[in-house]
Amino acid sequence: MTNNASSAMYLRENVVIEPLVNSWYASSFVIPPVTAALYVANHHIKVMQSFVATPSIHVEAVKAPGMLGGPFINHPATRAGEIAELLETTRRRQVHLLELAVAVKALNDMLAMEATGTPLEPLYAKVPAILRGYVELVYDLHHRPYFRCFEALLYESSLYRTSNQTIAISVCKSDSRAFALSTPRLRGDEVLVAELPFASPIVDELSKARLSPTSTEYFVDALQIDRNALSQYFTEEPPIRRVQEILEGVRVRYLGHACILAESRQTSVLFDPLVPHKGVPGLERIGFADLPDTIDYAVITHNHQDHVLLETLLQLRHKIRHLVVPSNSPGSLADPSLKLMFRKLGFRNVIALDEMEALEFEGGSITALPFLGEHGDLDVRSKAAHLLRLGGRAILCAADSNNLEPELYNHVRNMVGRVDTVFIGMECQGAPMSWLYGPILAKPIIRKNDQGRRLDGSDCAKAVDVIQKLSPSRAYVYAMGAEPWLQFITSINYDEHSKPIVESNKFVEECRKIGVFAERLYGAQVVPV
Repeated sequence: MTNNASSAMYLRENVVIEPLVNSWYASSFVIPPVTAALYVANHHIKVMQSFVATPSIHVEAVKAPGMLGGPFINHPATRAGEIAELLETTRRRQVHLLELAVAVKALNDMLAMEATGTPLEPLYAKVPAILRGYVELVYDLHHRPYFRCFEALLYESSLYRTSNQTIAISVCKSDSRAFALSTPRLRGDEVLVAELPFASPIVDELSKARLSPTSTEYFVDALQIDRNALSQYFTEEPPIRRVQEILEGVRVRYLGHACILAESRQTSVLFDPLVPHKGVPGLERIGFADLPDTIDYAVITHNHQDHVLLETLLQLRHKIRHLVVPSNSPGSLADPSLKLMFRKLGFRNVIALDEMEALEFEGGSITALPFLGEHGDLDVRSKAAHLLRLGGRAILCAADSNNLEPELYNHVRNMVGRVDTVFIGMECQGAPMSWLYGPILAKPIIRKNDQGRRLDGSDCAKAVDVIQKLSPSRAYVYAMGAEPWLQFITSINYDEHSKPIVESNKFVEECRKIGVFAERLYGAQVVPV
């Protein structure tokens, strides 16, 4: 792209670039064809139907802090007509996904009725037509039937349509954003919606414009922006960058939630990228302009929306040299492949690590360690804590690992030795399992079990046990979702009596009693390791 000096401008720091699928915020479950179908049929359509029928229930529910993150649309009742229109558009344009969702249910029902331990070969003829050739019928070791998908084939089929993907561009005036996963984005409200597939190089060019002055004429054409509206999104003022050269050792910066940036003189590693917008009133933050020009390794711990934030990842794609993800259970609906998804979204050099597998590079390594909990007891394997060796330090990013079996960390200690620093998540009162996995369950979960099988991390006792086994000199509580710019994706709003705050305060005290420096991280800061 050739710059035009007379119109070369920067993308403003407070411009939000939201990836949407069918007008809904793009999480990693609405990209793979089968889980996308189940989300459209069992979540999007049902939530829109509920809002159209009784918008007042949704209006009241989103006012209650305990209901944030639930299946309630955060739009005023006056917009019920627009939701009704989106509902009909979805039914019309997503016929293929709705048929696929019906087929998945029919296949589950057929297997439950007819797969009784006898050979499965005769049942292939009864697989719904839309799924034929895309699934394998199998038994587990208890002779219970299930099926797995050939995800790579599905991504190459007509069931995966990038025409469902759009980019919404808006100006962020505060950290207050509606919870993204239950509220579709409606047109208007000073939002520009561009019909762009996520893999489009235009997304990269727009992201680069945060740091490099770029021809606005290019974006007028590529995004169909009205020239009169350009000043909302672009400015002649370059961003202020806070990038310092690393002379020796390792520098670690905390960007909020589970986002950790570790840098040596040769290598940069960014865990669970989630970058806030600057130019917004409130808490000090580290933004896109403060990141290095190249991110050698971006590392994903697990497949939840606050750790796989496509909004940030797509904007960093042009500078990520390697994307490191955990391996998954091939073909599992609860555990879609991150490797396949990111490749379809235009990422290069996507590396999937198995448990205890190490990725070595000059001056260090990244090792994927086993990770228990946080997934409602589902068989989800695309999750890993990561041991980073860099600049002579051993740093463990344990994310939302729930120390359900303390013996695990004895084995880990025997394998990797002691570590210098541990980052551990203590969001120990997570959401009910159904809030994330409900749309893909073969049958509804009863309320008692849903409340018990929460998506939570370690409490004080479990986290202290990890520290005692790994013997670090420093321990940091992170991945708490407490920063104000995170509510749109975590729905978390703590007070001093919230269990995660109480438990993490106790953890800090207990660590200090045994001679380990400990702190709960918040906002943006440089972290000694």
